[in-house]
Amino acid sequence: MQRKYTIDLFTLGCSKNLVDSEKLIRQLELQGFDVNHDPEYSTGDVAIVNTCGFIGDAKEESIHMILELGKRKQDGSLKRLYVMGCLSERYLRELNEEIPEVDHFYGKFDWNGILEQLGAAFQPQHANERRITTPSHYAYLKISEGCNRHCSYCAIPIITGRHVSRPMEDILEEVRRLVAQGVKEFQVIAQELTYYGMDLYKERRIAQLVEAMADIPGVEWIRLHYAYPVDFPMDLLRVMREKKNVCKYMDVALQHIANPVLDAMHRHINREQTYDFITELRRQVPGIHLRTTLMVGHPGETEEGFNQLIEFVKWARFERMGAFAYSEEEGTYSAEHYTDDIPEEVKQVRLSKLMRVQQAISTDVQQQKVGQRMRVIVDRLEGDYFVGRTEFDSPEVDPEVLIAYDEDHPLQVGTFYEVHIDSSDEFDLYGHVVAPETNM
Repeated sequence: MQRKYTIDLFTLGCSKNLVDSEKLIRQLELQGFDVNHDPEYSTGDVAIVNTCGFIGDAKEESIHMILELGKRKQDGSLKRLYVMGCLSERYLRELNEEIPEVDHFYGKFDWNGILEQLGAAFQPQHANERRITTPSHYAYLKISEGCNRHCSYCAIPIITGRHVSRPMEDILEEVRRLVAQGVKEFQVIAQELTYYGMDLYKERRIAQLVEAMADIPGVEWIRLHYAYPVDFPMDLLRVMREKKNVCKYMDVALQHIANPVLDAMHRHINREQTYDFITELRRQVPGIHLRTTLMVGHPGETEEGFNQLIEFVKWARFERMGAFAYSEEEGTYSAEHYTDDIPEEVKQVRLSKLMRVQQAISTDVQQQKVGQRMRVIVDRLEGDYFVGRTEFDSPEVDPEVLIAYDEDHPLQVGTFYEVHIDSSDEFDLYGHVVAPETNM
């Protein structure tokens, strides 16, 4: 196969997948290929789909994308079609049998084989380099792979294997390189952030890593995603208090609060410990914004247990919260040992009720920011507004700050401004740049 083909690469699923795609793009571009990431329409000679295999909806989206590209392959307008990522890691044999239009399937960790298929070779000296596909002022920073937790409902350990930390020196080198490219903001991601270092250093070193990152000139914001509440390294909270560029933001999935459900989920924490944990986070880091994920409808969730979850959310007043209904995932402990005994309509009623409670909390949280001056980074111009975020807002998932466009005083994307918050709705804030403009 000749080189110099134009390649369309589509990334589905989480930001961890995005980092893998960015590394593959860099390898391809180093060897002369033109790569379009997530084009609206596929027109390239080669298509690569980086799939998600976490839950039912994500798997369906991945399959739909592959089948649509398979039609291009059948009509001759697409020369090669490759699939990589979590879905093909998990269902390699089945996909090979059911979708013959795909030239080759790769798992989550062997995607560099795509280069060989294209007549190129993986260049290990550039292994930690990538082409940023997010706006150039922020990037996702993946510090580990895999997970040693075995929550009953979760297929991720089946897909990714055990926790593997990246060496601290490699991560800090990557941060310095990205800062030199203009990145100011880092979303630190891992399947289990707070376990970082246990395999390499025999102790949790997330606090040391974040502190070292914070000391790198040019790092303006560090935001932390996907912590686990058990054995949480409390010294991380000291770093968050002391380092101004470590955002007072923590994404920690709690899943539930009723003890029988937590036990069934194999979460290794109980109701009382969870309440104490949230109390301690807020005590040690005043003003912290907490993001969590909760699940309704896990086998065995009673009406009483669900009501305990509602009361917990009202008490905790999470600034950011997502929720989803349990779906049985083959191969997990829940699928093999429990009966999915809660009707889908009951799950959806519970999910809707939970999100209504959270919507009222979110509206109130946003309203309390009205009248404040907040540091905002501008992400883009969209319609009549410049759209930005505060330190309490992660890209794609959290509320935004809308600043009316003024042709006499246009803002610069990727620049920080001091913004007066004028009003709010249930999600977003509206404000104006404090005159004179302040690049902070």
